[in-house]
Formats: sequence, C-alpha cells, structure tokens
Amino acid sequence: MLLEQGQPPRDLATLRALPRLYYAYRNALLHFLLGALLSLYAIFFFKSSSLFASFGFLAVLVTLLIANEWERFRKLGVPFKFALLSLCWLAFAAYVVPTLVGSMGTAVFLMSMLVGCLPLAITASRVKPVMRLILTPLGTVLLGFLTLYFFRVIPPVPLSIPFIGVYHGVERTQDTILLTHERPWWRVWHNGDQDFVAQPGDRIYVYFRVFSPTNFADQIQLRWYRRTPAWTLQDTIPIRITGGREAGFRGYGFKTNYEDGRWKVQVETADGREIGRVYFDLLKAPAGPRNFDIEVD
Repeated sequence: MLLEQGQPPRDLATLRALPRLYYAYRNALLHFLLGALLSLYAIFFFKSSSLFASFGFLAVLVTLLIANEWERFRKLGVPFKFALLSLCWLAFAAYVVPTLVGSMGTAVFLMSMLVGCLPLAITASRVKPVMRLILTPLGTVLLGFLTLYFFRVIPPVPLSIPFIGVYHGVERTQDTILLTHERPWWRVWHNGDQDFVAQPGDRIYVYFRVFSPTNFADQIQLRWYRRTPAWTLQDTIPIRITGGREAGFRGYGFKTNYEDGRWKVQVETADGREIGRVYFDLLKAPAGPRNFDIEVD
C-alpha cells in the first residue's frame, strides 16, 4: 500500500482471481490483524495497573480499537494504518524490553521506545520518497507515549497485581501463607477485612501477589494513605520482589500506628507508578471476643 501511493487505482476487473481477492480484501485483513493486536495490548495494560491511574491511556486504546472497526476510519489511508502499527510496535516493546532486562525505570522505558521505533524507522529509510507517511505517524505516537509516561498514565507493564487484601494476620509457613480475617461469609466482594475493626495491639496487614516474569527483580513500595479529608500519605514500605512464580510474588506489609477513618494502600513501582490499590475502613474498638477465619494462599 505504501509503495502504491500516488499511483492510479487498480482495475480489479482486469486481474486474475487470486490477485483480485487480494486487492479487494487486503484492507479488511490488515485492520482485522491490527484489531487483534490492539485487543491484546488493551488486556495487557488493563491487567498491569489500577483503572484509577491508567484510565486515560486505556480509554485511548479502547477508542482506537473501536475506531479500527469503522469503515470510515479504515478509509483514512496509509498514515492512519501506520499510526496503529506504530502503537502496536511501541506497546510490544514497552512490555517485552523490561521483561528481558529484568527491571523497570525511565532508562528502560526509553530503551523500549527506541527498540519499538527501529522496525518502522528502518523501513522508512528504504522508501525515502514516501518516508514521511511512516515517520509522521510514528513520531506522533511516540510523542504521545512519552507524554503519557512522564505524566504517569501508562501502566507499569509487565507487572500486575492479581490479588490484594487487608487482614488481621499474615503468617508465612514453608510453602503457604496463612491469612487471618473476620470477614462475614456473604461479603464476597471484599478481600479480607476491608471493614477493619481494630482492638488494642492489632496490626493491619496488607497482603498482595505481584505477577512478574522470570528473572525479573525490582523494588516496589507499599504506600499507606488516610483521608483527612484529602488523601494524606502516612507511611511508605519498600519491598523487594522477584519474578517467576506462576501465581505471583507473595508479599505483605503491616502498620501498627493508625487512626480511625477511611484508608487506602497503593502498590507502586519505585518511581511511583501505581500497580494496584485496596481501600478499607478502620474502626477502633475495645478488647472483646472475636471469631477469626484462616485462608491458605
């Protein structure tokens, strides 16, 4: 399609059966494949962050995914197709490069953007008469990625949190984690004690699992906030994680000094990019009898 720019349209009636099918359906096939890739990256990025932190980026992906299905957008021409292809290349690199390097950070992200640009930049260098049809969309998408990254909107792939909850106790055995809570059986939408009743001497535990690839090793942080009425940072706990476990790296942090009120705990990368969060309400109560349940993870 790129090399045919500026040429008159082909007369399909003069072509043989297979070439005629190719020229008749290649545009639809191309957008079908681009849509499949966009769907895949939308899932990857959705699983790698809290929706609160990455709503803008995910909204862009979903909007492009929908627009890709409309005939009006499919007819926008080669630059629009290269914009979608650039997005797919950069999203692929943003996911794969940190996985191969085994860590995250600004330098790794910039490296991933460079890697993602290379295939299209090399292609553009070989078709100089129409290279602007590649480089202009690529540059626009790259600028968008960099802007969203420095505003901390892009999810921190390849990390994701499949589980996070609040508990009265977390005990590590040889192969399992014992989670103590007093959540009623019917409150199935809570993970642990998200209505936390604290008696004297209680600790508040936040337990989580972070999925990360094999050979991945980095530091995350558990940040505790209390609403007063704005969210105010109360504590930060650094935790070193390693990847490779199928169900995710299991970790936890706890707090012993606290006040009544609405709380949230965010799990973030070392440079402050949110991976997940949990909310809970805390109420102090006098000592009294309690019935705890124990979950095994």
